[in-house]
Amino acid sequence: MDDREHQELDRYAPETASNRLLRVVVRIVVLVVVLPVRMVWDLAVAGGQVCRRVLLPPAGRALTALAGGVGWVLERLFGGIGWVLGWLIGTLVLRPLRWLYTSVLTPLGHGLRWIGTALLLPALYGLGNGIGWLITVLLIVPLRFLWRYVAVPVVRFGLVVPAVWLYANVLTPIGLGTAWVLSRLWQGTAWVLGTLWQGTAWVLAQLWRGIAATGRGLGLVVAWLVMTLLVAPIGWAYRRILTPVGREIAAAFEVAWRIAGYVSRAVGRALAWLAWHLIGAPVSWAYRTVCTPVGHFLRDAVWAPARRAAAEAGRAARSALTTARETVRQARRDAWRALVGAAAAERPGEPRGIPARTLGSTTTVPSAAQASESPLGGDPFAKQG
Repeated sequence: MDDREHQELDRYAPETASNRLLRVVVRIVVLVVVLPVRMVWDLAVAGGQVCRRVLLPPAGRALTALAGGVGWVLERLFGGIGWVLGWLIGTLVLRPLRWLYTSVLTPLGHGLRWIGTALLLPALYGLGNGIGWLITVLLIVPLRFLWRYVAVPVVRFGLVVPAVWLYANVLTPIGLGTAWVLSRLWQGTAWVLGTLWQGTAWVLAQLWRGIAATGRGLGLVVAWLVMTLLVAPIGWAYRRILTPVGREIAAAFEVAWRIAGYVSRAVGRALAWLAWHLIGAPVSWAYRTVCTPVGHFLRDAVWAPARRAAAEAGRAARSALTTARETVRQARRDAWRALVGAAAAERPGEPRGIPARTLGSTTTVPSAAQASESPLGGDPFAKQG
């Protein structure tokens, strides 16, 4: 593929030898920077997985057990402290307070209540009535007399009537005249101020128009200067320099991160291969070549004979126990035959309970107790009735 076709395929900028060389150099530098970071990152991820699978569950269980033990100890400790504090408070505070309330304060309160209701209240009631009568006679009655017959006539005829006459005949005409004069004065002042305001507003409007026109011109000039001297160079630098450089750096970081991943994976596989050939393969060979034959030999030469011997010993012990049990059973039968007589010897098994019968009758009573097998009660096989 020639340069012309490569330029047609490129969507960013025309390809040149310098661009290619710069891209290769940038990617090499970025790879050198990113490779240790990627390897450390992969190592940290692997270590985190190992910790999460191997270390964290036992640590969590240990912490849970420790927390449970500490909680149990704290519960017992604080429970004991609370019980002791409750006992101390009940013994040293509540019981004395209850005794003080029931033995001292209650009788004292009853006595004070009796004194208050029997002595103080009647005395205070009489004293209050006397003081009220004195205040009424010496103060309220004279004040009422002065208010009704002295203060009210003086205020009415000496103040209210002259004030009403003065307001109606003097102040009202003066106020009306003053209001007319002030209204005319306000109208003249308003006309003068309105005329002055209109003239001032016209002058200020013309001045503002001139300032606005000047400001628009200055704004256009400043905007043109800013666009020409600042925005255009910044836009050109952003489009021609920063965007390609940023794009190349991002692409270089992406490629370097991918290559670093491949390198890290290759290093990990190499380490795994070395670990297998240095540790895993010898251990596997030793297990297959040494441990497995030794285990088979122990299983066939030691464990199987020992198991068979144990089984034979168990069978012999069970047979001996069975024989001993049968011997004891036979001895018990012989002893029973010797005790109950020859009639019992004709029975094939051990003697069973004989149904009880009524006196003088051969009818069996279902609810009656069975006859005793003891020889003291006579021959149980003899016919009764």
